[in-house]
Amino acid sequence: MSRTDFLETLQSIIVDRIENPIDGSYTARLVSMGTLKVAQKFGEESVELALATVAESDGRVTDEAADVIYHLLVLLSQRGIDLAEVVEELERRHARTSGDSG
Repeated sequence: MSRTDFLETLQSIIVDRIENPIDGSYTARLVSMGTLKVAQKFGEESVELALATVAESDGRVTDEAADVIYHLLVLLSQRGIDLAEVVEELERRHARTSGDSG
């Protein structure tokens, strides 16, 4: 399993926590507050990542990036969107722009 394959595993765990909440689970508690709260948390973490990239260590940027990715997976899971759908969209965009530098 590649390291990025873990994202699919993590999303599976998140979906399980949504469908089968466990006492003490941060994911279950967060999801129980509703999509608006999760979206707000994602926004907060995104701002923290942006700020860390200009003023903090690489380790801090990595920590904040992990928070952003986790909260993104929670948002997607609440909407019933699989990470694979996002990857497919990125692949479509890349195919349209192949030959471009980025």
